[in-house]
Amino acid sequence: MSTIAAASPAVTNIEQLKAGLKATWMAGNYDIFSRYMESDAILFFRRMGVQPGQRLLDVGCGAGQLALIAARSGARVTGCDISANWIGRARERAQHEGLRACFEVADAEALPYRDAQFDVVASLIGAMFAPQPDRVAAELARVCRPGGTIAMANWTADGFVGKMFKAVGKYIAPNGMPSPLLWGNEKVVRERLQNGMLDVQCRLRFYQFEYPFPPETVVEFFRENYGPISRAFESLDPQGQERLKAELVALWAAHNRAVGRGTLVDAEYLEVIAIRGNDADDPASRSSRAPQHDRANLLADRIEEGAARLETFARSLTDEEWNTPVVEGGGLGRPIGVVVHHVASVYPIEVELALTIASGQAVTHVTWDLVSDLNAEHATRFAGASRVETLDLLRKNSNEAADAVRKLTDAELDRAAPFSLSFGAQVTAQFVLEDHAVRHSWHHLERIRRTLERGGPGPSLRLQ
Repeated sequence: MSTIAAASPAVTNIEQLKAGLKATWMAGNYDIFSRYMESDAILFFRRMGVQPGQRLLDVGCGAGQLALIAARSGARVTGCDISANWIGRARERAQHEGLRACFEVADAEALPYRDAQFDVVASLIGAMFAPQPDRVAAELARVCRPGGTIAMANWTADGFVGKMFKAVGKYIAPNGMPSPLLWGNEKVVRERLQNGMLDVQCRLRFYQFEYPFPPETVVEFFRENYGPISRAFESLDPQGQERLKAELVALWAAHNRAVGRGTLVDAEYLEVIAIRGNDADDPASRSSRAPQHDRANLLADRIEEGAARLETFARSLTDEEWNTPVVEGGGLGRPIGVVVHHVASVYPIEVELALTIASGQAVTHVTWDLVSDLNAEHATRFAGASRVETLDLLRKNSNEAADAVRKLTDAELDRAAPFSLSFGAQVTAQFVLEDHAVRHSWHHLERIRRTLERGGPGPSLRLQ
């Protein structure tokens, strides 16, 4: 099992190792396991910028988590994985939804596809576990067309999953393969992807593990459904299993920031977005395209992320919860559905205020009393808004807000002007965006969670 072991000497029997890895990943129930990770998979997909009709390959696709999201968006999707059972499940899910997607059993180190066959080659916490990383890097590049995108999300050694793997690694023998967590090291990734890339951008991000049950149950959930953890427990005697369980429960509890009975843990990963060049491109050309820290894009990503997390949580609610009044200052306020509609409605206003500041103009006419009156009027007007209508508006307005923010220059983000909601202080456009458009969804999501004493959204585990 040690897909999670530390780096050690070269493997002498690669086929035997691969057979063990295949058995590991076919254990448990990755289909159910991955349903709790769909929200961040959607965010990862959106940041790739895949267009309808583009050819996308999902390497290490599991039960189709990322591939199905891409297919729903109109991409021409192929998914591959070493686990035949999860490939079969992905096919079933695609057929049930009427999606055009091809799923095949294949090895990330020897992809059965033509050179330059795909516009986008992606791997969400998948290809990082293959035992020969240099071969993986070469194959990802080979099947991607020049000008196409290679995207990966890889756990880091210092993040929560790295710590979990380290805890498990104390109870099992290493298997000899390089640590998969090296794919979460930016320096290593750049070395592995140095051939044929015009641009490689790496950013540390957080994947949220959200479960509507406590840490002890989360550990049992991983033990039952996540192949590496399942096989680790199977390899131990009863005493070892109890020690491992206690250590994992303690780790989850120490990192849990949920309210009430749930579990909410942030797991760091390295997001890699690379642009494939021609093999003939010289090193000077590649270095001139070094990654740029585009602040506007990062702000826009955070706006979309907050809205997506609120949307995912809202979708998980029962009708009774949707209509539950939110606790405010010790009393009860507006129903959750009205609050979500409120968040959706104010994105255009929040961005307009930021754009005004970005132009160097003061904002003096918006007061907290006016905001309170507008909120009260909104609550009355949209008291009967449906959940479908509300979530459609949330997605539409947050996406449009993000698109507007992406057009801002650094100079515009840094421009300051008096702002009445900050008591007349001169604040920058970036501050207005962060304090309103970015923070707003997170603020209300936390209040909703506290009202319901929910740690996080549990997805609908429809097995179709």
